[in-house]
Amino acid sequence: MEVCSYALFMRMLWGMDIYLIILVLLTVSGLYTITGGLVAVVYTGVLHVFIMLLGSVLLMCYAFNRVGGYKGLPRKYFQAIPHRISEGNWTAKPQSYLPHRDAFHIVRDPVTGDLPWPGLLLGLPILSTYYWCANQVISDINLSHVKGGCLLCGYPKLLPMFSMVMPGMISRILYPDKVACVVSSECQKYCGMETGCSPIAYPLLVIELLPSGLRGLMLSTFCASFMSSLTSISNSASALLTLNIYTVVRPVATEKELMITGSPFGEIYINYLVISFGPRENL
Repeated sequence: MEVCSYALFMRMLWGMDIYLIILVLLTVSGLYTITGGLVAVVYTGVLHVFIMLLGSVLLMCYAFNRVGGYKGLPRKYFQAIPHRISEGNWTAKPQSYLPHRDAFHIVRDPVTGDLPWPGLLLGLPILSTYYWCANQVISDINLSHVKGGCLLCGYPKLLPMFSMVMPGMISRILYPDKVACVVSSECQKYCGMETGCSPIAYPLLVIELLPSGLRGLMLSTFCASFMSSLTSISNSASALLTLNIYTVVRPVATEKELMITGSPFGEIYINYLVISFGPRENL
């Protein structure tokens, strides 16, 4: 999904070829992950955090300014309906293009809600506990550092609701025909996908609202976000595949041998997965 979103953004901005974008990003992230290992991933990740926070907050300010602040968001959001809802003899059902009435509610209907509250209360804590407490990506020197890192990351985690989710809703307000399209031919025209153009909501704000200089900063933000996630996954895949597979195949492997084997192995594996199973026809 991250590869798809970033590739869509680059194609919207510069009209670049999708596979060229993926190849360049995988090559750059692979080079410093293989040569620098976990240390390079950690240091670049810290740098990327500041770039992402700055870029997302700036875009949030521009977006809220266009809709009259937070007070204007709820009122205008429910009026964000695409003009074209039919094609030939076919007419879209209202629930496919009307904004959800509980869009500003955290606890939503267990049957009709797009995020039912049983799943929110019972499913999300399990996923969060796994990611923050047992994921290979969350690693550190000792348990105290892990706890401190989780607490430190918890505070910035409060920001995406305002810096990412709500700007996406504002994008629907400003560009309903593009972001909320329901007619397949219209969606194909705007984003190249027949099923909907919601993935372009955030990139569309970047292109339409920000001046050139800040647009370049947001391009760096997208790149930092993508590469940070990719390098973390790649480093983790390298460790898991080396320790869980290579040691079974070769039980007498020394620590030096495992380090040499692990550096390129994870990156090659991740690149193979991205290229083999990544989105094709819609991009």
